[in-house]
Amino acid sequence: MELFSNQETSQNLLPYDGEVLYYGILLDTLESEKFFTDLLQKIEWYHDKAIVNGQEIETKRKVAWYGSREFSYTYSGVTRIATPWIEELLALKQLIELYTDSMYNSCLLNLYHNGEEGMAWHSDGETDLLENGSIACLSLGATRKFVFKHKQTSEKREFDLLNGSLIEMKGVTQKHWLHQIATTKKILTPRISLTFRQMKV
Repeated sequence: MELFSNQETSQNLLPYDGEVLYYGILLDTLESEKFFTDLLQKIEWYHDKAIVNGQEIETKRKVAWYGSREFSYTYSGVTRIATPWIEELLALKQLIELYTDSMYNSCLLNLYHNGEEGMAWHSDGETDLLENGSIACLSLGATRKFVFKHKQTSEKREFDLLNGSLIEMKGVTQKHWLHQIATTKKILTPRISLTFRQMKV
């Protein structure tokens, strides 16, 4: 397990074939709790869906899709239409853009109610996204394990996503690495993940 302090900014967490930059903790505990509460109440959450073996299933995890226009985003066989920004998302977007030096036009949010809800192995390589673009992930709430696995070598890198912390995936990362949010029965509290993205325009 790798843990990082908020002073080790812009550290690349991958050994090769991509960049996953860690920027540390951007929000203190009070700020994180305020944003968490506001987003929990104001975001238009819904259960995510996926097509598996030709059948549509619904996840326990909830999601929301926001953007600067009505972007359509298709993943797991399902197309979603973006909802207009709310004030809190715009404030976080502007903060993150200062750190990553990238501009984002959309955000996919995931609400994990506890550790038993996670995300299976996948890459964010959909054709709707800007090729080799930036995806910035801000974590609010419970600490969760984030795992990367190289598509060819199966080498793994794992680390904790801390409350209020920011990572950025960029370059050829999605072409060479899978990632997942590992499940566990030990975590009983919720987490909100905000992944700011660059849609093709």
